[in-house]
Amino acid sequence: MDGMDSDQPQLFARYRELQRSVGWTEEDASRLQSVGGRIRPAFDALVDDFYAEIARQPASRRILTGGKAQVERLKQTLRRWIEELFTGQYDESYVQGRWRVGLRHVEIGLEPARCSVAMARIRSGLVREVHRALAGDPEAIEKTSTALSKLLDLDLAIIGEAYQTEHLARCQQIERLATLGQIAGGIAHELRNPLNVIRTSVYYLLNARIPSDQKRFEHLRRIERQVDLADSVISALANFARLPMPEVRPFSLEACVLETIDLLTFPQGIEVVVSGLAGLPKIAADSSQIQIVLSNLIRNAVEAMPQGGRVTIEGRQRGQHVELAVSDTGPGIEPNQIPRIFEPFVTSKPRGLGLGLAISRTIVDKNRGEMRVSSTLGEGSCFVIRLNSASAASGALADNESPREGASGSGG
Repeated sequence: MDGMDSDQPQLFARYRELQRSVGWTEEDASRLQSVGGRIRPAFDALVDDFYAEIARQPASRRILTGGKAQVERLKQTLRRWIEELFTGQYDESYVQGRWRVGLRHVEIGLEPARCSVAMARIRSGLVREVHRALAGDPEAIEKTSTALSKLLDLDLAIIGEAYQTEHLARCQQIERLATLGQIAGGIAHELRNPLNVIRTSVYYLLNARIPSDQKRFEHLRRIERQVDLADSVISALANFARLPMPEVRPFSLEACVLETIDLLTFPQGIEVVVSGLAGLPKIAADSSQIQIVLSNLIRNAVEAMPQGGRVTIEGRQRGQHVELAVSDTGPGIEPNQIPRIFEPFVTSKPRGLGLGLAISRTIVDKNRGEMRVSSTLGEGSCFVIRLNSASAASGALADNESPREGASGSGG
């Protein structure tokens, strides 16, 4: 039924903990068991009163959709629940029954506040019957009423926790379905663009009367690029779910940037400026993963400027590190959005997965780098990734290895 329902020992342990918190004793159990037989004749009247009140409340009445037959079943259940209060046996079976009451409240849509109000009505009725049964013994009335209040408070606690657990599970399921819908919409958008380009090129190749070899090659090349783009979308999802560990090797950041730019298609009105890459030391990272990061950052920069603008890709050396800045001349990012832009499924785009920056941040972290962003409204945004140079990485590796070598030598 749910996690706690299938783990009775854990649930019962929780109940015992709550018992200790309210000061429950064996004397309390004995007192309730003792008075139960004397007030049992009043149980039917209490149950009838309870459901008569339900019938007078439109909000509560709406949850009773099964007519008189349902009300009669519920009355029997409530009668049994009241009787169990006075058995003196508050074991795992008892607690499990209270837990199921909470689950049932979620199923029928009963709000916790109405459960508390209902419990208050039953409590007052039972306390009244205790006073009648023990009339002339004020001490017994006080102690029995206190024991009853403790037990009802424990019931409310377990019912409430069951309600919260089940309600939370259902909310999470709804959120997962909503996220799935968002992902599906994002995938459809991300894949529709390359598919449309492929369709256009295929139409040309099928219908052009005498296409030149150059035109045929251009369209085949476009198809190849769009297939690679579609594959990268699928890979992005797979990588986000289980990003492989990077294969760190020295490589040229300049070559990586130029290859990434060559694979992308830029709309009219977009100017791409590359500077500061020549002469940079090689970096130590997974080149294929860093290419994913660059592709995401460049595409984001282009999409931030639908009316055109400039994408600047600038490299620079900072001590033992190499930095690459990708900036745009778009509208910038709202300040309150900057702390969340690296979170999964957070996007300002009308369509899209909102995974690009989350994946990029994860990749950079796994490659022992850093990623930061700055933005000015009306002027644009700048994303900077900082990675270790190959020489710095090899030096760190040598430092890490030398103590082990020394230890091995001394041990020999």
